[in-house]
Amino acid sequence: MSKNAKLAVLGSINADHILNLAHFPRPGETVIGQNYQIAFGGKGANQAVAAGRAGADIAFIACVGADDMGERIRQQLAQDNIDTTPVEVVAGESTGVAMIFVNGDGENSIGIYAGANAALTPACVARHQPVIAAADALLMQLESPLESVLAAATFARQHQTQVILNPAPATPLSDDLLALVDIITPNETEAESLTGIAVNSDEDAARAAAVLHAKGIGTVLITLGRRGVWLSEQGEGQRIAGFSVKAIDTIAAGDTFNGAFITARLEQKPIYEAVRFAHAAAAIAVTRSGAQPSVPWRAEIDEFLQQQG
Repeated sequence: MSKNAKLAVLGSINADHILNLAHFPRPGETVIGQNYQIAFGGKGANQAVAAGRAGADIAFIACVGADDMGERIRQQLAQDNIDTTPVEVVAGESTGVAMIFVNGDGENSIGIYAGANAALTPACVARHQPVIAAADALLMQLESPLESVLAAATFARQHQTQVILNPAPATPLSDDLLALVDIITPNETEAESLTGIAVNSDEDAARAAAVLHAKGIGTVLITLGRRGVWLSEQGEGQRIAGFSVKAIDTIAAGDTFNGAFITARLEQKPIYEAVRFAHAAAAIAVTRSGAQPSVPWRAEIDEFLQQQG
């Protein structure tokens, strides 16, 4: 893959309504919040923005509602160096919504309404098959209908397009889908959901990765939060530590990691360097609030890495 390598991202677009609270409300409890904001999010869009700002040549397959929010999001995506031609406008539906509470520790609790994201059907995927065929890599998550993720992965395999799956949010996946995946990037919770192995140590991560390798996935990256990432290629594993920063909120940290990681790989960076590049992007993102507003540009990532030495 070269500097001109193309990336396709397939996934969700949401308007994130974010409220900061001292603690999450218990049932029946009202908590007074602060710093209410609306930010553009959705795992697909977050990862597309992370890749676009990191320098990828990227097209985004997604759906928005025929509403003001959808139009504003499309315009913003275009400013983030993303080809939005495959972003369809769905009549009679609203753009997806996420309601996000952030507590005093920077943890988040999220409720989602799919809206137009549900219109990203296998038929919609089929309309954009040329985008997948022209790409060197296809990056997906699980906020889109599962049958559409499977259809896109099937098209990708037919056209020798590498498939990267961020299996979030945690959802049971068929072995048929997993067999089409080249690189998978679960966090500890998602890894346990897919393998039945609770990931509490490097040894657990290695065992979970082995289960995923056995399902036909060549490269497994299990993100471990502050402890970094467990990288396993064909059964050979190592933990790559992240960078220590003061987190404000972790919204979109994983999405930023995924978009930056695949961008670096498409530039033919060795996988260890690609993980460090992605760690740097995610480290910057957690020091800022919101989803897409927190995603860094390429110059910021490069500067951060230079400072690390």
